[in-house]
Amino acid sequence: MTRKPAAKPLRSIFTWVIPIMAVAVLGGYLAGERVGAREPAPDAASPLGRAESPKGDGGPVDLASMAPQERASRLYDRVMRYSEIGRLDSARFFAPMALQAYVALGTPDAHTRYDIGMIWAVVGDSLKARSEAENILNERPTHLLGLLLAMRTAATPSLRAAYQRRFIAAKTAELAAALPEYDEHRHDIEGALRAAAAAKK
Repeated sequence: MTRKPAAKPLRSIFTWVIPIMAVAVLGGYLAGERVGAREPAPDAASPLGRAESPKGDGGPVDLASMAPQERASRLYDRVMRYSEIGRLDSARFFAPMALQAYVALGTPDAHTRYDIGMIWAVVGDSLKARSEAENILNERPTHLLGLLLAMRTAATPSLRAAYQRRFIAAKTAELAAALPEYDEHRHDIEGALRAAAAAKK
C-alpha cells in the first residue's frame, strides 16, 4: 500500500512527453510537405491539361486546346528540358504522351522522325532511335538531323565517328538548303559542330 504514490510522478512525465512527441511528429510531417513541394510530381490525371510554359516563364499552358502540331512540339520541348536538367523520371513520364501526340500528326517527315528519335534516345531506347535515324537517312543520306541522331545513338565508337565525318562533310551544303527543321533545331546542330571541332583538338 505504501507504493501507490509512485504513480503520480509517472503521470506527470506523460503530461509533458506526449505533447512533445506530438509536436515532433507534426514538425516532421510539415517538413516533408515542404520538401515534396520543391519537386512537383507530374499530373497523371490530366496529361494534356495545364502545364508550365516550355519557355520557362512560369506561365501555364493549356495543351488540350492546342493544335496537334503545337501540342507535339510543346511535349517534345518538355521532355527535352526535363532531360537536360536531369529529371529523367519526369522526362520518361511525359515521353509516351509526346510520342502519342506525334502519332496523331499522321505520316512522319524527317523533322517528325528526328523529334521521335530524340524522345526514344532520352528514355534509353537506342534501337528505336536508330531506326528513326535510318529512316531519315534512307530518304536523304546527308540530312544533318538524321546524321546527328545516328551519331547520338550509334552502337559503337567507330560508327559514331563515321557518322560524325559524314555530318561534317555534309554541313555546308545542307545548311545552304535551309530546311525548316534545321532552323528549329539549330541549337542541336551547332552543339554537334562544336563537339566535332573539340574532338579534333
